[in-house]
Amino acid sequence: LDTDRYNAHTTASDALWAGVPLLTVPGETFASRVAASLLRAAQLPDCVQPDWDAYASKAVALAQQAKSAELQNWKQHLRERRMRLPVFDTPRLVRHLEAAYMEVDSRVRAGQPPSHLVVGNDRADDHRNI
Repeated sequence: LDTDRYNAHTTASDALWAGVPLLTVPGETFASRVAASLLRAAQLPDCVQPDWDAYASKAVALAQQAKSAELQNWKQHLRERRMRLPVFDTPRLVRHLEAAYMEVDSRVRAGQPPSHLVVGNDRADDHRNI
């Protein structure tokens, strides 16, 4: 279970790597949105709850049914796909980071002012069919 205001960061990554899903509610700040980003990159959007009431309800339901199909499916998803999930795909991250650096360099050389930059299209870039 994640916390309010300052979410799990490395702890969430470690839990997901170990095959342990978590529940979270994204907040308004960067520090309170990290776990939600990790869960989405792990393709577990149902672990991201819209508010704290939904979070509490889901947590209680999962606790009462520790062997629930939903929880088992989340764990199986992580076990079977861990090496292919975007959150753990280091080569993909490197490709995107290199593309970003190249685009920044190109813009600087062209004399363009700083602006937002988007690299990588998750669906188009995903050549492994998760």
